[in-house]
This record gives sequence, structure tokens and C-alpha cells, in this order.
Amino acid sequence: MNPSADSGKAARADGEASRERLLRAGLQLFARQGYARTTTRELAEVAGVNIASISYYYGDKAGLYRAVCVEPMGDLPADAARLADPSLSLSAALRLFYGGFLEPLRHGDDARLCMKLHFREMLEPTGLWAGGLQQSIRPQHEALVALLCRHLGLQEVDDAVQRLAVCLAGLAVHLHVGREVIDALVPTLNAGPQAVDRWVDTLAQLGLSMIDGDKRRRQQQVPARKGVARS
Repeated sequence: MNPSADSGKAARADGEASRERLLRAGLQLFARQGYARTTTRELAEVAGVNIASISYYYGDKAGLYRAVCVEPMGDLPADAARLADPSLSLSAALRLFYGGFLEPLRHGDDARLCMKLHFREMLEPTGLWAGGLQQSIRPQHEALVALLCRHLGLQEVDDAVQRLAVCLAGLAVHLHVGREVIDALVPTLNAGPQAVDRWVDTLAQLGLSMIDGDKRRRQQQVPARKGVARS
């Protein structure tokens, strides 16, 4: 038995617990009050740690805020990179896309707080929104557009495929933004541990139908263009 090894494990466990408490305190306070009106003292008090822990784990209040905004949403750039795998079927790619998009919903109230925080960031920008757009959201959108082009056989990106990508993502965005409305209208849809899995299945099926519809529309337009050219 190695007492020093045991104490080292305990210290790491305590440190990870403190870091998680700060993250959760930040999510609660930043979502409710905004960045500017939340003090480091409040963050430390709610997390049950000393103020120095904020700089130790996150650098400063801004670092904690960045982590609160980004970490609960998962690794979107990594998800985007996986969408580029040419061996993925369209169905598997859509399940991957929606699975990553809806993962935060598995964490209950945290998902609502995250959405509230992101809305607040758009209304009271700290500059993080613009960076997050470029670093996380844009890569995911561009990966989805590339996936659509590959499966539609497109050589160039056009506005129609951009609209299709926005609509496909919008199906998942609505589950985040409209969570409380959905709960009020049909409480059973978000109930139970398998609720997110059912949503992923449904959105993937709807996505396949939307993409198939766009493909048929494009095929119908080709003869029409040829007829116009001959006339």
C-alpha cells in the first residue's frame, strides 16, 4: 500500500470535483445574471471553493465563462471531422450529426441553462459568440454541406444545398430552443432515458426524406433546363 499514491488520487479527485462545481456554478449564474453582473466571489461561494480556484482551473472569470459556454455543447469540431468520413452511409452520418447535436439534452436542466446562456450571449455579447461561430458552428455547418454535396452528387455548393443544411440543423435546434414548449404540449416526447435516442432516430429519418426530396427536385429540373435550351 502506498499512502502517497492514495493521497495523490484523492487530491486529483477533489480537484476535479472543484472544477466541476465551478463549471456548474458558472452555468447557473452566467445564465441567470449574465457575464458582467456575475462576480468571482459569487462564483466561488456557489461552487463552495475559494476564489483562487477560478484562476487555478480556468485562468480567470473569462476562462470559466468560455468553458461554461463551450464544454456542455460537446466537441463540435470533432463531430464535424467525423462527418467527413466517406465510408459513412448517409443514414449513419445523419445519426452521428443529430446524436452530437442532441447530446446536451441528456443532461436535463443543464441543457435549458445552456440555451438561456447562449441567448444571453447573443443579446449581451462578450465577443465569445463570434469566436464560437467560427470555431465550432461554422465547421459543423460546412461539414454538413460537404456531406450533402457528396450524396447529391454536386460539384459546387449552391444556395439550395445551403438552405437544406440550415433546415436539417433547424430540426435539432428546435428541440433545444423549444424544449419547454414541447414539454408543455406533449410531455411524453422528452420523458425517459431513451427520449434523446428516439429523437435521433426520428430526425435522421426526416433528414433522409428531406435530402431525397431535394435530390428528386434537382433531377426534375435537369430535363426542364434541357428543354428550355432546345427551344
